[in-house]
Amino acid sequence: MSSIAHEPATTSRNGHGHEWGGIPARIFLQPIAAPSVLGLFGFAGATFMVSTNLAGWYGDPHTTGTFLFPFAAVFGGVAQFAAGMFSFRARDVLATAMHGTWGSFWIAYGLFWFLAVNHTITPPAGSTFVPFGYWFIVLSAITLTGTLAAAFESGALFSVLGTLTAGSILLALSYLIGSSTLLTWGGWVLFVSSVLAWYTASAMMLAGTAGRTILPLFSLERARNQIGAHPIVPVEFHEGEPGIRKGQ
Repeated sequence: MSSIAHEPATTSRNGHGHEWGGIPARIFLQPIAAPSVLGLFGFAGATFMVSTNLAGWYGDPHTTGTFLFPFAAVFGGVAQFAAGMFSFRARDVLATAMHGTWGSFWIAYGLFWFLAVNHTITPPAGSTFVPFGYWFIVLSAITLTGTLAAAFESGALFSVLGTLTAGSILLALSYLIGSSTLLTWGGWVLFVSSVLAWYTASAMMLAGTAGRTILPLFSLERARNQIGAHPIVPVEFHEGEPGIRKGQ
């Protein structure tokens, strides 16, 4: 695909990208907005509602969840799972794995409480809930590997997945041994993760609309952390050919 350009594009020093007039640039052959903005906002919303319930801010950890299932399943589940699927198009393996995994979890979580509301299944009355404990063992293991991968991308995403891993481990232990204290701690840690996810999604959205860094993502590339910097310049048709130029 050819494009009309005013400045020459050159290969960057690391061999993985291009420079446009001396500025790191990315060429969009199939334009797509960052899926992680939607995915992280969906995750932040669902996790905030559930984590604050688990932390004891409102309701009861074992019954109020029945009123959260539509929000968790749709906003946390459908929205985040869709972001994971669009991450395939964006060739973002980390976003695909994390949004796909947690989006699937939120759909399953919402479905579980939907069945509980309809008395199809009966959740245990006590703090011990071994099946949920095993759910979070799986989530902890997968999210831990995602945390390690995020260390190569940005500090903001690393903090989201790191606290998410820690919260998942606490919930796994709390459900396996029936500890209400660990359940509360897990809720607090997940609350922190939801706030960090909101910040990260906001920083990505502001950078995408303003075309420059507004909130730092604490990337390994220092240029991307400077407020007002233009870390990535999209190479696109200046004439605004439909389907090529960024915008609605």
